[in-house]
Amino acid sequence: MKFQNILTGFLFFVLGVHGTLYAQEARDITLENGMKIIVREDSRSPVVVHMVWYRTGSMDETSGTTGVAHVLEHMMFKGTEKHGQGEFSRIVASLGGRDNAFTGRDYTAYFQQIQSGQLERMMELEADRMKNLRLTAEAFSREIQVVMEERRLRTEDQPASLLDEAVHAVAFMAHPYRWPVIGWMNDLENMTVFDAENWYKRWYTPNNATMIVVGDVKAETVFAQAKKHFGNISTREVIPTRPQTEPTQKGMRRITVRAPAENPMVLLAFKVPTLQNIEQDQDVYALDVLSAILDGYDNARLPAKLVRRDRVASEVAVDYDAPSRGPALFTLAAVPLGKTEMPELEKRLRAEIVQIAKEGVSQAELERVKMQIISSQIYKRDSIFGQAMEIGVLEMTGVGYRNMGRVIEKLKGVTAQDVQSVATRYFGDEALTVGILVPLPLDHAKKPSQLQLRH
Repeated sequence: MKFQNILTGFLFFVLGVHGTLYAQEARDITLENGMKIIVREDSRSPVVVHMVWYRTGSMDETSGTTGVAHVLEHMMFKGTEKHGQGEFSRIVASLGGRDNAFTGRDYTAYFQQIQSGQLERMMELEADRMKNLRLTAEAFSREIQVVMEERRLRTEDQPASLLDEAVHAVAFMAHPYRWPVIGWMNDLENMTVFDAENWYKRWYTPNNATMIVVGDVKAETVFAQAKKHFGNISTREVIPTRPQTEPTQKGMRRITVRAPAENPMVLLAFKVPTLQNIEQDQDVYALDVLSAILDGYDNARLPAKLVRRDRVASEVAVDYDAPSRGPALFTLAAVPLGKTEMPELEKRLRAEIVQIAKEGVSQAELERVKMQIISSQIYKRDSIFGQAMEIGVLEMTGVGYRNMGRVIEKLKGVTAQDVQSVATRYFGDEALTVGILVPLPLDHAKKPSQLQLRH
């Protein structure tokens, strides 16, 4: 069983020795129709990443149509009047590039990685499907089957995914983070092409979009090309999703999931602050550092103690993403090893945070963690795609890429006392949801799917 995160954590992609310089190098304009264009010049290779982000994701859905944001993402590849079904990706491939898309709780994004000289062609294609997408019942009826199979393969046949889905559904009572990005199966079974069309009309408008370009380009040229291809697209009013404030949790919650699996698993999810205001939300920076102390590098506390020294777990993982449009969870997960019982493993996970709350962390450990973070960031900056992702996430969650330098300074200023303080205040029973995976026998006779999933 392998734990995977979309991002390795906010701290890992914003803290680096060149962070402030990077934030200053990116430039942006806003077109008259409200579309934001951000360009970061990087001439190390003749390649460019072109991304179009829409500030809408599964958190903007309503009960009964969960998964529609992701379904519309699939439908965006089904063609326009000018370009037929599948032609978008065939053009990109014929030019030596690659393209894909992804949907999250807070956003949906489309990207191409291509030779720099083909950037304008990518803008032409994205602008075309922003305003001229052709949605047919026939294409929808085929694609919804692909999405349902994707749910079976990536969630229903993956015990760790089932557990994570169940924990979110229990941890959040009101906020739409409680349902999965891919949607509930019953909602997918009853979805129609009109649901996808309504989603497209509501959210896919230039005043709800941000284009990000990173690579071997000149910003002024990119701005001129963006105006040419996107500037004439008419806007529609974007009616924001009504805020759904999660009620205060008043006690520990538990959920048990029984599913075919090789091993049991425990998942602890604590409600913690999210990054909304750069200056005021001080605790998020200390929580980021805490996550790295627990599981941010090979010799971090959880893998060093629970996996290698005491051998009570075969795997451990910690996840916390500070920038988000909604509430945040700080999660700890582990797979027991040998005869370790689940209550004991749960106790051991919590004990590591309790120890930090009582004893704090040494200055040496704190500095070592920060050095690990900086090293990771240096390697990450070799990727122009990673740079574009950084900008996109910060923009979509409301932090803003221009604040990156200030965020870095805040993270660098985290003290051992700050880490001890958040460990003391945010990890009690009243903020905790516990998920337990109870393994059932595996069905080895089950045949693999024959459907081809795009992503």
